[in-house]
Amino acid sequence: MFTRTPVPQSIARKLQEMILSGDLKSGEKIPSQRELSEKFGISRASLREALLTLETIGLIKTEAGRGTFVVGAGANRTMSEWKFSDEHSLQEVFETRLVLEGEIAAFAAGRLSRDELAQLNELTSRMEQAWSGRDFLSNVEADLEFHDLIAQKCKNRMIAGLYNQVRELVTETQRQPIPITDPARMRASLSEHRAIVAALEAGDAEASRLAMRQHVTNTASCAGYDVA
Repeated sequence: MFTRTPVPQSIARKLQEMILSGDLKSGEKIPSQRELSEKFGISRASLREALLTLETIGLIKTEAGRGTFVVGAGANRTMSEWKFSDEHSLQEVFETRLVLEGEIAAFAAGRLSRDELAQLNELTSRMEQAWSGRDFLSNVEADLEFHDLIAQKCKNRMIAGLYNQVRELVTETQRQPIPITDPARMRASLSEHRAIVAALEAGDAEASRLAMRQHVTNTASCAGYDVA
């Protein structure tokens, strides 16, 4: 079934392509929101959401009173502000992920088909390729699909439902550390994904739980949080 890409995601991808191609250069101030919304024929709200996504993954940075600028690959990159701070801290969301995703992985162990396990491996490879090409949007999208697929196979529908309820916050915890993730951490993350797949394939619930919890713990640590 064909699924239409949401407008903000589509615009974020177009802007990322402009940055990667050099149409928007490192340190360059990007056009105003009015200009961009007219250029792409979209609402200001959709544009702001696209820009926020790009800022979260570290491709652009807004400076008060000056505007929004492209962030260079060699720049001193930092995580953006946590946009859900009025609801839950980033620490709390990582802690929730640790509990929920660990149990989801345990319940999903042995329940994925051969094709679904192959898809998880393919998504991990897609993450690796996207990272190599600095396509951070695709890297995060593949990561999200990886975790979503495992959640779909969780035999406890209530736990899977709880995961879906916090999906938007979970998505942000997967975007948030991207600006400060170095190549070594990404290689480790990919290895963690493969360890999760191996445990799921073996049908080992405890190994699946531990592999997922280790992955979430390490992701939180990269972002500066201790959830062990």
